[in-house]
Parts: sequence; C-alpha cells; structure tokens
Amino acid sequence: MPARLLSRWLHRPQQVWLRRALFQLHLWLGLALGLYVVVLSLTGSVLVYRIELDRAFASPRAQLRSDVAPMNAEQIRAAVARGYPGWTITELYEGRYVARGGPRGSGRGGRAADPTASVYLQRDGETKRRLFDPYTGVDLGDSFTRGQSSVLWMVRLHDELLMRSAGRWWNGALSCAFTLIVLTGMIVWWPGVARSTRSLRLDTRSGWRRFNWDLHSVLGFWLFPLMLIWGVSGWYLGIPEPLSALAERYSDMVGESDERPGDAVLAMLTQLHFGRWRTPVWGPWLKALWAVVGLIPAAMFVTGTVMWWNRVVRRRKLPE
Repeated sequence: MPARLLSRWLHRPQQVWLRRALFQLHLWLGLALGLYVVVLSLTGSVLVYRIELDRAFASPRAQLRSDVAPMNAEQIRAAVARGYPGWTITELYEGRYVARGGPRGSGRGGRAADPTASVYLQRDGETKRRLFDPYTGVDLGDSFTRGQSSVLWMVRLHDELLMRSAGRWWNGALSCAFTLIVLTGMIVWWPGVARSTRSLRLDTRSGWRRFNWDLHSVLGFWLFPLMLIWGVSGWYLGIPEPLSALAERYSDMVGESDERPGDAVLAMLTQLHFGRWRTPVWGPWLKALWAVVGLIPAAMFVTGTVMWWNRVVRRRKLPE
C-alpha cells in the first residue's frame, strides 16, 4: 500500500474509495439479509437450551417400581381401551424393566430402565401415540407433545429454513454472506487514529441517534470474533465441502497424527456454534452467556437499520 494511501487510511479512512465501496457492500448486504439474521439469531439463542426445552415439554415417564408388578400386555390394552373407547390399538410397546448387564433397574451396562408403555391408537383415520404407566394404567400424555413439536419446528427453521436438504445449502450460502458482512463491518469500523479510542466505548450521555451509532460500533468491534465464528460455522454446517477440503489440506501439511488439526478445528467450530459445553462447572454459565450474546446479530441489524433510516430515508423526507 503506497505511503500516501496508508496515511489516508490511518487518519481519514472515510476518504478512501475502497472503504466507501466496502461500506456500501456492508450496508446493502446487511439490509438484504436482515430478516434472515434476526430469525437465526433469535432461534439460535433459544436452541442453546434445546435439550432442556425438550425435557420440559415432554410427557412424564413412568418410574421403575419394586413394590408392585407391572401389568402384562393384555392388562395394558384393557386399561387403554377404558380410556379410549372406540379407538383401535394398532401397536403396543412395553417398557424396559431390566438394564443390560446389571440388576433390575440399575441402568448399568446399557440404557437406563424405562418401564413406560407406548401405545398407538387409530380411529377414523386419526392416529395417536400415548404413553401409559404400566403399574397403574394411567395415561401419561402424548409420546411427542405439541411443545416438543414446536421445538423441533424451531430446529428445522434454524438448521434448514424449513426447506429440508435444500435449506441447509441456502443456510450455508447465507451464512457465508453473513461472514462477509462481519468482515466488511470490521474494516469500515476503523474511524481513524484520532477517533479510534472513542469508538471503543459507549457514551450513555449522548443523544439517542449517537447512542444507537455507538452501540452498533461497540458491539461490532468487541463481539467481532463471536459473529465471525457463527458465520463461518454456519457456512460449514450448510456447505461443509470447501472448509472440509481446506482442513484436510492443512492437516496433510502438518503430518499424520491421531487427531488431525483441521478436523479438531471444525469440531470446535460446531461446538461453539451451538454453545454446547461438557464442563460441569462452567457449562451452565457459558450456555447462559451464549444465549444472551446470540441475540447480538439481531441487535446489530436493528441498530444498523436505524442508522440507515436516519441518514438516508429520514433525510430524504425532510422538506428542502
């Protein structure tokens, strides 16, 4: 970069043509992808707690008991028929009473014992799948509740935009575009040496328009690494081939090892994307933090749109 151009970039970046071009790219990409960014941001924050939500919405399960014998299949059928007269029992699955490799109900050596019975019912073309307690015959609820269905719908919206396999590709492509928004945003953030320190902090005493500008700038700078991770990892989850090939090439350059560095990086990106940690102490705190900061892309779109409205749309509406 010539010395004169470098000096302008350091002290008066707003006068550099490349910076103005990147600003326009950042602006119009951000506006075009706004709805997508908001939807992915909101659903991603909620789905940090996907496992917990699924458990909360699930019907209760029967508890393994040693003080009473469970009903046999015919007795369960009779209990179901009393609760659902006119319905036909098409399938009945009894629960697990003894875990493999351990005594009754121990759970050692295999899946934990779950005595809950699952029953399929049909009438006039309508099908139900209900859970029953095999000790009492009590109807426990739907095998898959509406709440669980809502969580699954949100997962499909976040992962594949409700478009199945084609949606994953589009999600990857749009995440790549979001990555470009993040990178151009970091470039156009640079205000010049004289104002660089001012752009790192939020002045709550300024007017609302300046506050909105500062909020967009400060959030964009300090949370740039996280948004870049979300963009790249979303790209990888939707269109994995380019990054997988790059990781494989890099790993081959490093040499043979039990765990290839490229694969480890991609696995870490996936873990960071979903906010999943196995650390027992810090895990809950990190998940809570991830759920909160996951809202930042949506906040960036809102603040950016307000900036554009004030600088472009509102100015055009003012009387001359």
